[in-house]
Amino acid sequence: MQVQQAPAQPQPVQYGGAPPRSPLFEQPTLVVNQKTKLIELTNEYSVFDANGQQIGAVVQVGQSAAKKALRFVSQLDQFLTHQLEVRDAHGVVLHLTRPAKLVKSRVQVSRGDGTPVGEIVQANVFGKIRFDLVVGGQVAGAIQAENWRAWDFSITDHTGQEVARITKKWEGFLRTSFTTADNYVVQVHRRLEDPLASLVVASALTVDTTLKQDDRGFN
Repeated sequence: MQVQQAPAQPQPVQYGGAPPRSPLFEQPTLVVNQKTKLIELTNEYSVFDANGQQIGAVVQVGQSAAKKALRFVSQLDQFLTHQLEVRDAHGVVLHLTRPAKLVKSRVQVSRGDGTPVGEIVQANVFGKIRFDLVVGGQVAGAIQAENWRAWDFSITDHTGQEVARITKKWEGFLRTSFTTADNYVVQVHRRLEDPLASLVVASALTVDTTLKQDDRGFN
């Protein structure tokens, strides 16, 4: 008589290890400013700490001349593959690839040396959009769009506890340095371990290009 084995239970996501050594992972407040361009053919962002000191940047890479031309003459940006590098003063910290999409976004996140970290996966299409932070096929956290137009996003861990927030409601140095339309703020509530730390930074610093690119305006 063959004894049936009980189905294996899913293992909890392991958060061991520290994120890459970078000031981008040390700050409780990150201010992201999109560089204004007359014609935006390449996305580029500057990242500052709460005191107005630039500590990093996000740069779009890998665009061919043909892709730039397509962006210039059409509104097909969401259907193109996007590659972004998150950099600090020492080089590339994270690399992000958002493959061409039809309905839902999926962003692949890796370290600067190419080591995979996880994915940011759009979980739904209608209503308040949510993106899951996925590691090894398991959900390690989520980004919930509370108000798409007002840029209110809550980032939670796998237990549903909020660990960071994306907003435009902040009265630091940017009030006099930048216009509201050109910046947003990432507030990290506590020090995070990897892989969650890298996924939170990756999603927060690239929310406009990788997650909000088609700007549908859902609340």
